[in-house]
Amino acid sequence: MGYKEEYKKWCEGEEFDQETKKELLSIKDDEKEIEDRFYKELEFGTAGLRGIIGAGTNRMNKYTVGKATQGLANYILEQKTQDKGVVISYDSRKMSKEFSMQTALILCANGIKAYLFQNLRPVPELSFAVRNLGCTAGVMITASHNPPKYNGYKVYWDDGAQIVSPMDKDIINKVREVKSFNEIKEISKEEAINKGLLNFIGEEMDEKYLNVLKSSILNPKIMEEQGKKLKVVYTPLHGTGNTLVERLLKELGMKNVYVVPEQKDPDGNFPTVDYPNPEDPKAFKLALELAKKEDADVVLATDPDADRLGIFAKDSKTGKYMGYTGNMSALLIAEYRISQMKEKNILPANGMIITTIVSSNLTKAIAKNYNLECIEVLTGFKNIGAVMKKAEEKKDKTYVFGFEESYGCLIGDYARDKDGIAAVMALCEAACYYASKGKTLWDAMIDIYEKYGYYKETQVSIVREGAKGAQEIKDMMANLRKTTIEKIGEYNVLTFKDIEEDIVKDLKTGEITKTGLPKSNVLYYELENNSWCCVRPSGTEPKIKLYMGIKANTNEEANKKLEELKEAMLKLVK
Repeated sequence: MGYKEEYKKWCEGEEFDQETKKELLSIKDDEKEIEDRFYKELEFGTAGLRGIIGAGTNRMNKYTVGKATQGLANYILEQKTQDKGVVISYDSRKMSKEFSMQTALILCANGIKAYLFQNLRPVPELSFAVRNLGCTAGVMITASHNPPKYNGYKVYWDDGAQIVSPMDKDIINKVREVKSFNEIKEISKEEAINKGLLNFIGEEMDEKYLNVLKSSILNPKIMEEQGKKLKVVYTPLHGTGNTLVERLLKELGMKNVYVVPEQKDPDGNFPTVDYPNPEDPKAFKLALELAKKEDADVVLATDPDADRLGIFAKDSKTGKYMGYTGNMSALLIAEYRISQMKEKNILPANGMIITTIVSSNLTKAIAKNYNLECIEVLTGFKNIGAVMKKAEEKKDKTYVFGFEESYGCLIGDYARDKDGIAAVMALCEAACYYASKGKTLWDAMIDIYEKYGYYKETQVSIVREGAKGAQEIKDMMANLRKTTIEKIGEYNVLTFKDIEEDIVKDLKTGEITKTGLPKSNVLYYELENNSWCCVRPSGTEPKIKLYMGIKANTNEEANKKLEELKEAMLKLVK
């Protein structure tokens, strides 16, 4: 069925309510908008279902959420794990609360127990709760750091990690088998409660989760002592973060925590930011203003579902607040925690750091320094979770740290997704520790560069929206795939990896081997002098993403080389 026929079906079908029909009839003369809403169905990408809120097959609405949930329910019933139940949480976005209740009731209508958080809670606590309650799955209603018009639906499995291949494909196949919205089962809230199917999670889960985080602190006395002086500004960017952060820091002895008042309360309109993403320096405007007013040492921000963390730290020499990339903040936490674990003789002999192929090569240098294994996986924290699960089953490796460049890390094995709450805590602990040594967090970052080399990375996204844009992105990848590229900027290409085709080509010898990674539409170029580039389409947004990294001897040289490599990559793609 073409998009026009699908549009007509939604405008006329009995299964669609009047509000939906009214919305769709209002765009009857906008051919481009009709096409964009109906040219495809939302599918699970690197972070599940995600799209613009509105009526249509390519939108987030009660029908697409219902279909996804019925498909998930059918999969769970097929696995015969319905008695274990499903945990559901949600963030501050528009329709999040409604979608979460709808998800819970559809599961209950299928005889599957649902554990629904009474109020919005962050992604990491959902991941923790799935494991703590021994549930078969979890669902988080969120569009993470996307603009306000988006919402999404992340599916987790019993290990607390987002679903991976082949399970994700099996579930989407179950969703596709739901041919009519009339197949979506229904039950009232009252009936679901009376049958013992709908259960609510309250603050008791907060206690369990926070106690686990507090137990992972390596220097509690130093944190308590320095916490009396250290000043921290924090913003949840109108999201879930401050359901826990302010309380956690105060319980650990941080006396001077300033939460940005204009951004403290949850609000799906995100009125003070265009883009609630801690990767974007503009999201820090109000936090930095407050930091200057209070002379804060550290400025922290989490995204709406609180799995990502951004940071600025004051450079005491210049008085400026210095921004960190996701690689920098994660590896600052890693170096601090791993060095302290080694000093305290608690660093496991079979320890591993897990990261992604588009994250910093500095990870390998740190792992080598502490005799840890560095394991690289495809983009998406669910792939880090998959390695953790395998190690847990085999009992052959011990998880020490995991992160991806997109501002997310996990400091322990209590969960299986990025944890911005724990990252806030870990950075505050690190700040206290370095303060006890007369150093700032920025001093600590420079020390890392001086120790290992100036590794710098960046990312560029090229946006191409709609059906036409999707084809342009497809053509860009196809053109790169069929072109032998021997040089990028000043760097010779040493090896070329096509992960979709599962090949690694050595450009010096011509030898071809396998990547050892699951198939994914990713092209990777290993360059001379510890430099690299990578290209992939986004799994959740209409973008093609370019990643690159270099190593240099000084900060100035690193910035210059990185800018030159970025320009070379842009010319190559465009």
